[in-house]
Amino acid sequence: MAHWTDSIVGDRMAVDREFNEHVMNSQFSSQEWGLIMTATEFEIEDANDPEHARIVADTEKVPMIIPELDNIRKQMGAMGGGGNQSSSSGGSIVDSIKGALGLGGGGGKKDKEEKLKDAKRMTQSYADMLQEHLENKGTWEQVRIAYQE
Repeated sequence: MAHWTDSIVGDRMAVDREFNEHVMNSQFSSQEWGLIMTATEFEIEDANDPEHARIVADTEKVPMIIPELDNIRKQMGAMGGGGNQSSSSGGSIVDSIKGALGLGGGGGKKDKEEKLKDAKRMTQSYADMLQEHLENKGTWEQVRIAYQE
């Protein structure tokens, strides 16, 4: 069923451009979002029912990449580009040094759960925007049928 996505590559690129503002206003940097999207697959739920069919984000693999998001954040911080870090990160120079040395308290279970929750919410929002784009373009029905093949 993965071949159905080949037919919407251009549509995905258009939605990516539109969705970029959502990413900029999130806790994720562009690099982190790219990794989240790489771990996300899209499916069409109820594809055989034209009335209820919808694109859903399968985020089953996203928990595996959450630790890598912290690595991206650390690398960006080391290069002087803080990314879209949330303002709840403390922010003192001592905290930054502790974090760089791996001694900080960041990246705890609650932080990882929050990142996962936000990633799931955002990927589904992306899926909704993609479906809306396809509907507005008049190709949703064609894509839905291709998914079933």
